[in-house]
Amino acid sequence: MWTDSIGGKKMHLFEHSISTKGTEQMSKVTDMVRGDIKKSGVEQGIVVVYSPHTTAGFTINENADPDVVHDMLCGMERAVPADADYYRHVEGNSHAHIKTSFVGPSQTLILHNGDLLLGIWQDLYFCEFDGPRNRKFYVKIMEG
Repeated sequence: MWTDSIGGKKMHLFEHSISTKGTEQMSKVTDMVRGDIKKSGVEQGIVVVYSPHTTAGFTINENADPDVVHDMLCGMERAVPADADYYRHVEGNSHAHIKTSFVGPSQTLILHNGDLLLGIWQDLYFCEFDGPRNRKFYVKIMEG
């Protein structure tokens, strides 16, 4: 954890490692971020999660029914198939770059009373589109 301060407001940066098992998967990381919030001691502010990878990102979606994650991955595969014959990228992972652009490399969340302001059925997911891999992501907690 790195800590800094600007104008008396605390800012903390956490780095996480995550190993993905599947070619494409969505992994809940909400509890990891909540652990960072607890360590930071910040009660009010903004939390940014960021993936420094071009084939992995973040989304917020339903946590109650695992079929939602399945359906999202299947829907993205149908919209952006892995084996399309029109891709030119030599590495063969153009589909992963496109899907990451769809979800985005980061999410910004509100921190209120020491917890993430999420809906009752929401969780934060790390989205892998070119696995399995060892990845990292960052969590920036800004007081305010």
